[in-house]
Amino acid sequence: MIGMVRGWVRRHWPQMRLRTILFATLFVVAAMPGFGAVFLRVYENTLVRQTEAELVAQGAALAATAAVWWPDALPGRPSRRPYHVETPTTDIDLSTTPILDERPAPVAAGPPSPDAVVAAARLAPVLDQTRSATQASIVVLDRLGRAVGGTRAIGSYAALPEVAAALDARPVTVLRRNGAYRATYRFEWLSRAAAIRVHYARPIIVRGRVVGVLSLSRSARALFRGLYEDRGKILIGVVAIFLALLGLSGIISRGVTRPIRELGLATRAVASGRGGIPAIPPTAAVEIQGLYADFAAMAAAIERRSRYLRDFAHAVSHEFKTPIAGIRGALELLQDHPDMPAADRQRFLTNADADADRLTVLVTRLLDLARADMAEPGAAVSTELAPLVDRIADAFRDTGLAVDVALPPGSPRVAVPAATLDAVLTTLLENARQAGAGTIGLHAAVTPTRVELRVGDDGPGVAPADRERLFEPFFTTRRATGGTGLGLAIARSLIEGAGGTLTLADATATTFVIDLPSGGG
Repeated sequence: MIGMVRGWVRRHWPQMRLRTILFATLFVVAAMPGFGAVFLRVYENTLVRQTEAELVAQGAALAATAAVWWPDALPGRPSRRPYHVETPTTDIDLSTTPILDERPAPVAAGPPSPDAVVAAARLAPVLDQTRSATQASIVVLDRLGRAVGGTRAIGSYAALPEVAAALDARPVTVLRRNGAYRATYRFEWLSRAAAIRVHYARPIIVRGRVVGVLSLSRSARALFRGLYEDRGKILIGVVAIFLALLGLSGIISRGVTRPIRELGLATRAVASGRGGIPAIPPTAAVEIQGLYADFAAMAAAIERRSRYLRDFAHAVSHEFKTPIAGIRGALELLQDHPDMPAADRQRFLTNADADADRLTVLVTRLLDLARADMAEPGAAVSTELAPLVDRIADAFRDTGLAVDVALPPGSPRVAVPAATLDAVLTTLLENARQAGAGTIGLHAAVTPTRVELRVGDDGPGVAPADRERLFEPFFTTRRATGGTGLGLAIARSLIEGAGGTLTLADATATTFVIDLPSGGG
């Protein structure tokens, strides 16, 4: 099932630009507080709690006034208690707070207590003005929870949980349904607070005992009415968020999308051979700047490789042209002069055979160079250096060459295949012997991660004009004696393929340095 859904999503996923995805993401993130305010009832909770706070303030003022005017109250004196902000004892939340049924009619009971009747009469003008100003319902109850409406019996609210708590000296807020509510707005069903009233009961305390209760109730502001009344603030917030989105989009455009687009154009231009390496945008993100640097390095490497291939193709054509021309000339002469003397015929055939041999050698060395260039580091290898160097040194000592070997104790190992190192050392020693050296020195130095092998001889050295071209393919000073100019190029490629380097350290004494990765002890 999950696979089917994923397949459907892949088939119908729209093609979108990066800036579209980023802007949509920012827009959704910015809009989430607004959706949360409506669907998670954050804004409604604020409206309900605001109504509760107003009822608490009104109840505190009226209860204090009633306590002063109560018949049994002591003469008023300044309070010595420290000031403190009274917080509701309940935590009103539309998502968790239960909504009780509409407040029922009072239960039949006797007439209210005389002191409550007197106090209610004194409070009547204050209560009337408060109701008119706040649109709140205010009911005075006596110490038994009976409503005060003159001297006649109205009934008791003592069974209500909020009144019972207030009679126990605990002010309480509850939410109740509003039976008189009628929907006004089309989408008012989205609001849970639209059809409820906030009921607050506060005790009236005289001489340390509860003598009565003030029951206050009022409907909270409707959600859409609150949104309408706060439309200016909300509009300012929307505009501020939209401007912030535009600013963030501009930053993302300059830091991410525009540099990526320019890099894509540069990539296509380089691929077509018409473009150059773009400058790193200063406003781009650090990762994008790193991508530009990597692209520049890649483009430079491609350019070097392309130039190398062009020069290599030119050198190959030049090297092959001479023996091919010699063979073709010999064949033409033999065809044009069938009665050529036997000595001349043999001389031309010998020259053609020598040219063919040179072509064979060139092809073989070119294959060796191609293998060396394409060589990749294989599995971890570890070659013991001493036996290999000693064997190569003994082989060249047999030709009359003096080879001086100096290796550190402990028989160091290198992470290079034995065949690779054998081919490279053989090439260097053979070149030294052909150059006329009488003594060759092989010396090694070991560090924790590298092994440096120096190969030096006492030959005539390398001419200053030849030092820069020494590792170029087909460059040789012994072309007349059959040199192909590929030996050092192949040796360097083999060493680099194994993770090492081959450099000319001293041209005067012809000293090569082979830097190899250590193969452990």
